[in-house]
Amino acid sequence: MRVLVTGGAGFIGSHLCERLLAQGDDVVCVDNYFTGTKHNVDHLRDHRNFELIRHDVTNPLVIEVDRIYNLACPASPVHYQYNPVKTTKTSVLGAINMLGLAKRVHARILQASTSEVYGYPEQHPQREDYWGHVNPIGIRSCYDEGKRVAETLFMDYHRQNKVDVRIVRIFNTYGPRMHPCDGRVVSNFIVQALRGEPITIYGDGSQTRSFCYVDDLVSGIMAFMEQDSETGPINLGNPGEFTIRELAEMVVALTGSKSEIVYKPLPSDDPKQRRPDISRAKALLGWEPKIQLEEGLKRTIEDLAKRL
Repeated sequence: MRVLVTGGAGFIGSHLCERLLAQGDDVVCVDNYFTGTKHNVDHLRDHRNFELIRHDVTNPLVIEVDRIYNLACPASPVHYQYNPVKTTKTSVLGAINMLGLAKRVHARILQASTSEVYGYPEQHPQREDYWGHVNPIGIRSCYDEGKRVAETLFMDYHRQNKVDVRIVRIFNTYGPRMHPCDGRVVSNFIVQALRGEPITIYGDGSQTRSFCYVDDLVSGIMAFMEQDSETGPINLGNPGEFTIRELAEMVVALTGSKSEIVYKPLPSDDPKQRRPDISRAKALLGWEPKIQLEEGLKRTIEDLAKRL
């Protein structure tokens, strides 16, 4: 296969490129380096089957490929709220351009959607048939609604133009190569603990999240791309549920840090609970996460300690 990965120099994208190369595919990595970095793929650049292109998916791309993984979009609140109009454009125009490419070259295309399409969920855990509870005019809407529109476009291109699409909804993912300043809770806590700074919890820490290690996520993404029976959407994440306070305490223990935990007001539209129902992924793919949170955090801490 000749495979295009947009956002391929990002945290998840770089791990995906690595795995695709390992199974013998030719990989074209496209990134504009807004949140991705060349450093994430430095170890791949001399690989004979790897090609790196600087490109923004809001502009059309002319290339011949068999598969497209569309991962391009800033995924952390700090980055996607920095330029919210650009974030929406990346999701919407990026989807249109990549779907147009898939239509022209008859490629199968996968959209990396997000648990954020469920918004502030009233159903727990979240199943794929739940339509969500999303604020269309809030500070997170540029990301949430952009991803929802991208899903709409994927299904309409599939129904109208017979494009071969796949949609995965990714829940909180962590692991090596996370950006130290991306503002997500796992990297925030680890960086603060390693630097001996106060660990900042927004709210009272009782809100819950489910954390999936990046290797497990990439296995699920690749398995769903290559199955032939469903378009999705399908949830990919770890159903293990932890409070934010539990995560902070685990990070402090694993790093041996003396950081104190401090509390600040909860940001607008921050969901109280987030946990995937992965019954569909288990039944269709035989997939479920294997790396437990403590082990995954140890690996992530080791990586961030080296980079800091």
